[in-house]
Amino acid sequence: MQTIYYIVLVPMVYLSFGVFLLGTAFRLFQMFRAPKLPTTLQIYPEQRPKWLLAVFDALFFPTVRRHKPLLWVFLMVFHICLLLLILGHLELFAEIGFLQIISHEVFIGKGLVGLLTSICLLFFIFRRFRSPVKDLSVPEDYYLLILLFLIVIFGSEMDWARRWYGYGDMTVFDYREYLYGLLVFRPELPWAVTFSGHSFMLLLHVFFANLLLIFFPFSQLMHSFLSLPVNKLRRG
Repeated sequence: MQTIYYIVLVPMVYLSFGVFLLGTAFRLFQMFRAPKLPTTLQIYPEQRPKWLLAVFDALFFPTVRRHKPLLWVFLMVFHICLLLLILGHLELFAEIGFLQIISHEVFIGKGLVGLLTSICLLFFIFRRFRSPVKDLSVPEDYYLLILLFLIVIFGSEMDWARRWYGYGDMTVFDYREYLYGLLVFRPELPWAVTFSGHSFMLLLHVFFANLLLIFFPFSQLMHSFLSLPVNKLRRG
């Protein structure tokens, strides 16, 4: 069993980040090398400043808000929660100064952020079982959303187990020791990471996160790099 822990938590992490970085760089290189297309998507050519409006479109989804307000609510909640989760993961390396004004233990919300993110992903999954979204969906859409849900649910369960059920064997310092070892290429697996009462949740969380990183460069998630340029194209 310890061999499985080591494979998933060490070499698979390095492999997944390698595929993510090289694959993303290659895909972006391909996109920038492709012949430029005429700006047929321009629908707001008269408005200024273009880049500021493109940033507004990328962050606040005004078109979705006008036509699908319920979807817009879930999208906004999901992206806000995603930002908070990213900040929480960064705090597993070191404390972030400006967040100290809020009373929290690494992850803001005392388990609520993970819960809201899970609910949003369930909404995104189940809306694809109804027409017309169902008719436009491809297998990748379901695979991606289910993978994201599994990452979030197992990651959240580690937080919930500590906060709600008293599983406190795995502390922030154990995470930091593990992550710092990966960062300096001297990986170590602290006792709590592999033997605590809910270490299997960490194993599953990291395993599915590794799959996401490997899948990222070849999936629709590349839109995170393209959202701003596409909205700039629409704005003229």
